[in-house]
Amino acid sequence: MERSALPPEERILLTGATGQVGCELLETLGPLGELVAPTRAEMDLTSAASVREMVRAVRPRWIVNPGAYTAVDKAESEPELAYAINAEAVRVLGEEARTIGAGVIHFSTDYVFDGSASSPYSETDATGPVSVYGASKLAGETELAASGAGAIVFRTSWVYGARGKNFLLTILRLARERETVRVVADQHGAPTWSRDLAKMTAEVMAQCEGAARGHELAAVLGDLGGVYHAAGTGETTWYGFAMEAVRLQREKEVGGRFAEIDPITTAEYPTPAKRPANSRMNCARLKERFGWEMMDWRDSLRKVLAEL
Repeated sequence: MERSALPPEERILLTGATGQVGCELLETLGPLGELVAPTRAEMDLTSAASVREMVRAVRPRWIVNPGAYTAVDKAESEPELAYAINAEAVRVLGEEARTIGAGVIHFSTDYVFDGSASSPYSETDATGPVSVYGASKLAGETELAASGAGAIVFRTSWVYGARGKNFLLTILRLARERETVRVVADQHGAPTWSRDLAKMTAEVMAQCEGAARGHELAAVLGDLGGVYHAAGTGETTWYGFAMEAVRLQREKEVGGRFAEIDPITTAEYPTPAKRPANSRMNCARLKERFGWEMMDWRDSLRKVLAEL
């Protein structure tokens, strides 16, 4: 599929630009066209009025929304805030996009599933979130679909990178501070590099722009839009991820002191929010439609560690 930049003088509105995925999108989306990335003070995702005001002021061709409430455990005690950001704000973005014919890129999560399946989840599998966070993200998907906007939803999992707050950086810190670090070994999935996710997003948008030459973008997204799974290839557990990260870091820091990583069960590490036991995702649709295959988590891990 042909790829292209945005038409002249068109804009991309990016939410959550300080987050893990947002900061990478700042770099990957720049070459496509003018990027508008408001701060939280300028665009408050907890306020429908603030969201509407920003979209109407910018009048973007694309709205890219990695902004989200992601405090999984805290969401159990703050459901209204989680839904305000993860569902209500998405509804408003969709409604405003529909009005001006803008395309929407929205990021969702493996937490929309209950994790009980024995195989990787595909886009057509039944959802069934087991946490407030997962339910609020699923509500966002539903609201976006109901808005009538031309939209693409990327469900991803276990996002990490060299910046921000994430599992990898936490494990490396704890491995330097402690004698032993206990990590859950019965939750299965694949780590996803935030930069790989951002590069994929830019490529998909460019391909959509190529298809939109001589056509309305909304019509193109009527064909190419919908839900896509976009997670790292391969699979592991949180324990496996931690073990590989510490092993590679030991190779980098010869003589460095690192903790032993011990496997535990989910039952041994209770949390306010329930986690899916199976977060594996089938990403074949992304490859079939856009020719993009996400990086193997081991390869991306090496690249991220090289940046630290």
